[in-house]
Amino acid sequence: MVSFSVASMFFHEYTTQEIFSFVPRTGLNAMEFWLETPHFWLRNLPVDEVLACRMAHPEFAIFTVHSPILDLNPCSINPEVADISLEYAVRSLRIAEQLGATVLTVHPGRRTAKRPPSDADLVRFDHYLSVLRKAAKGSPVRIGMENMEPIVNSLLCTPERMRSLLDDEPWLFFTLDVAHACSKSEHEVTRYIDLCHDRLINVHISRFDHGKAHFSLDRHASMARVMGCLKDFRYDGCLTLEIEDLNFERPLSADEKIAVLARDCAFMQECME
Repeated sequence: MVSFSVASMFFHEYTTQEIFSFVPRTGLNAMEFWLETPHFWLRNLPVDEVLACRMAHPEFAIFTVHSPILDLNPCSINPEVADISLEYAVRSLRIAEQLGATVLTVHPGRRTAKRPPSDADLVRFDHYLSVLRKAAKGSPVRIGMENMEPIVNSLLCTPERMRSLLDDEPWLFFTLDVAHACSKSEHEVTRYIDLCHDRLINVHISRFDHGKAHFSLDRHASMARVMGCLKDFRYDGCLTLEIEDLNFERPLSADEKIAVLARDCAFMQECME
């Protein structure tokens, strides 16, 4: 059965306790906790605090985690940046295990220079995979690699490349970012689903509009078609709203954010019935 989720960063300006109290008011029944949620990230990652919130909110059927990505790049040409990025990837998996998460979403990294990836960049990506592979052995948490926007220095931004990676790494799964794929075309999303649905464990759902990613669904017909495709392939993981609050015309209050999520939640439920 599909779970309806939201990325905690939509409420980035609130405390962990407040975020956990807001989400049930939206009708959503799951959460993706970003480790870079400021109240958590800037206070030395108090895992016990998040775990206490989880226990206080048993209405969350599913709980997933997103590894840190800001300022980090596991494929960086700077070896110290690459090393700390790898350390955080492994640490994220261990935190996800502590929190009883089912999925950890990770990013593939990128070429540091805004140029097409070189052989050296692919070697660094292979090393990143080897570190994740070793850390994931025996873990109950599944790791989902996310597709990136099709920009020049991206390492993983086509359905074919994702399928090839999944074939090469049978322990690895797939997190589909709809807005990233839609930055090329809506058809690109359906190609990702068609080629990779057997390993799909999480969907970051939002719109690409006006040259920017992560708008609310707003009952848009293109999002209904995407969810129809997922339904046709019997997708049963999380539909995770990943919405950028800066895409709204003005800052939203907590109640306004809750209302946005409630509307998108109702839309997702209707589309997946």
